[in-house]
Amino acid sequence: MLLKISHLTKYRFDQPVHYALQQLRLMPRSGVGQTVNRWDVTVDGGVKELEFDDQFNNHAMLVNIDPGQTEISITCEGEVETTDLHGIIGQNHGFAPLWFFLRSTPLTEAGSRIRKLVKQIGQDDFDTEVTMMHALSRLIGEIVPYQTGETHAETTAEEALVARNGVCQDHAHIFISTVREMGFPARYVSGYLMMNDRIDQEATHAWAEAYIPDIGWVGFDVSNGISPDDRYIRMATGLDYKDAAPISGLSIGNGTGSMGESMDVSIQVQQQ
Repeated sequence: MLLKISHLTKYRFDQPVHYALQQLRLMPRSGVGQTVNRWDVTVDGGVKELEFDDQFNNHAMLVNIDPGQTEISITCEGEVETTDLHGIIGQNHGFAPLWFFLRSTPLTEAGSRIRKLVKQIGQDDFDTEVTMMHALSRLIGEIVPYQTGETHAETTAEEALVARNGVCQDHAHIFISTVREMGFPARYVSGYLMMNDRIDQEATHAWAEAYIPDIGWVGFDVSNGISPDDRYIRMATGLDYKDAAPISGLSIGNGTGSMGESMDVSIQVQQQ
């Protein structure tokens, strides 16, 4: 499937910026299941300083906002050809070894509720690890229905289980935390999803991947109850959201006090 993406992000600051550096992980790479035919990133109100590959083999870019600006726009446009591999990415590649993906983070640290999930799913009740993880994905979707506005970027997997509501980021963190507690490497994935009922979207998508022996990395999208197919574009991976966030950074105002900022996002994903 040939997918066309248009992604506009606008940051607005309530006072002129003295210094601001943004790190972008908005550049998908050609690899298993996807080929990037064209991808352009343009910046209005800043300058591209550096591009590099991080420890997870994500392609990243540093953008320095022009001093005195109160707004910056980042536009990504491109075309990616995808293949349905039923979520199977295969063997581990890149700089980070498999054992690294067993590490917990503040967002994915397992507590009493994650451990309860492990017991509830029952690892010995399934013929294969893939079947077990699909069952886990369904269970998380039932316990934590998709609901916007109830959680935020700093919500942990345990907190989302308490809230019993969440978005794709929370679903991915709960799945990752549970799978690691079971002894399987797991990672967070950010990217795009072509929806069947709309073109315009307000955010990127997120899901999880678990490493299953003899198969390799396999994706699980808890929010939609499936493994990623040819409607998905992988953009970045990491131990959690912070490692794969599309945009992250810091900003300093003119020194007169704390500086507020707002962000508007407009995304279009459609089949060519």
